[in-house]
Amino acid sequence: MGKPTGFLEYKRIASPTLAPLERIKNFLEFHPSLELAKRREQAARCMNCGVPFCQSGTVFGGMVSGCPLHNLIPEWNDAIYSGDWHEALTRLLKTNSFPEFTGRVCPALCEAACTCGMNGESVTVHDNELAVIETGFQNGWMTAKIPEIRSGKRVAIVGSGPAGLAAADRLNERGHSVTVFERAPKPGGLLMYGIPNMKLDKSIVKRRVDLMREEGVEFVCGVNVGVDVSAEKLLEEYDAVVLACGSKTPRDIAATGRDSTGVYFAVDYLTSATEYVVGDSNEFRIDAKGKNVVVVGGGDTGNDCVGTAVRQGCKSVVQLEMMKKLPDKRAENNPWPQWARVCKTDYGQEEAAAVFGHDPRIYETTVKEIISDENGQISAVKTVKLEAKKDESGRSVMSEIEGSESVIPCELLLIAAGFVGCESYISDAFGIEKTPRGCLTTDSGKYSTAVPKVFTAGDAHRGQSLVVWAISEGRACAAEVDEFLMEYSNME
Repeated sequence: MGKPTGFLEYKRIASPTLAPLERIKNFLEFHPSLELAKRREQAARCMNCGVPFCQSGTVFGGMVSGCPLHNLIPEWNDAIYSGDWHEALTRLLKTNSFPEFTGRVCPALCEAACTCGMNGESVTVHDNELAVIETGFQNGWMTAKIPEIRSGKRVAIVGSGPAGLAAADRLNERGHSVTVFERAPKPGGLLMYGIPNMKLDKSIVKRRVDLMREEGVEFVCGVNVGVDVSAEKLLEEYDAVVLACGSKTPRDIAATGRDSTGVYFAVDYLTSATEYVVGDSNEFRIDAKGKNVVVVGGGDTGNDCVGTAVRQGCKSVVQLEMMKKLPDKRAENNPWPQWARVCKTDYGQEEAAAVFGHDPRIYETTVKEIISDENGQISAVKTVKLEAKKDESGRSVMSEIEGSESVIPCELLLIAAGFVGCESYISDAFGIEKTPRGCLTTDSGKYSTAVPKVFTAGDAHRGQSLVVWAISEGRACAAEVDEFLMEYSNME
């Protein structure tokens, strides 16, 4: 341990953040790097616990606490403090295929489990991780590692999101020949088109994909497996197939007037914004400029919609959340190291408040009716307040409060209500049953499906989840595929 008293001597300092009114002028990332001397101090705050909950990935109170990848956090924090950045990178890459992604978009389950957070502020694990991988790229340490020996086995991976990329990376490293199929024009899946550029600059995704290409991974874009290429053809030409096609069936809302023009799913809206930013389109296909925007959904995707709408110059933005506002402070029945169920204000909400003078969120509310003009264009939404009640089975459900309706002007309605599973045409093409949650079916703890040679990982397997979980699943699936192909596996 480099600095036994570091957590006592140094206060937590997060990476700098550009002011809301400054950063909304563009779609660029807005967290400048902390100088390396200060970063070493932040790493010195790590207590090197005997039992490091930060890397445990353990379920407490029904929610995961600590890193699902089991990153060796105390080890690379110690290396940062000692100034041995190359060693820090080596330890980080032992468990995480893509720290440049998790270091930007992960909600930092590790920090929630940090022992320093019991009675003070947690270590800046998230920011430290990003500093390590970016230092690695800047110093030229992230070079292509081309396998010296090829196994002669071919693997097709359907989907180039974090799970597909992680599986491809590990299987290629093992010496298998990997082809990744992606229906979008560019690789990256969720990383490229689902996450706004200000959270994850697309040059970062391209940098990693280019490195993987140099290492031997083949990417085939603009090809929709199950439509352009049959499942039978893949099974005939490849020794194994991994379905990492995500959970992309969006959950809809049951509101009168749903077929009005100007109503979109959040994923389509965010994709259109990214297409413009990366040059796939000359204009925003869906543009919030000058419009009253209503976002249905209080999660991360809803917040991304708010931040995007503000950057496009919306007239106003409202974010509707069905559930009650979480407490501002951790409740007694939600102790450390459980994930803290508290109200958090994310970047998009901060920006909306800076522009319009108030938090855009309205709680315990949903859209009941979509009002349109004579041309079928949405002009307003009728909302209704909700309250929690017990149904006949004793389950808590949100019920409408009679007489609580209100009308909000709206020319653009964005539905960010989550996803309900893998798209059916994929499961139908391969003949794989889906679970009640819409996921591709496997035995518990396994990634192989009932169809010979076919595996699945990521959101298609576990349902809508985090990038860090997708990477974890992709790595674990790769080990199972490797064992299937070689009858053993030496993957860690």
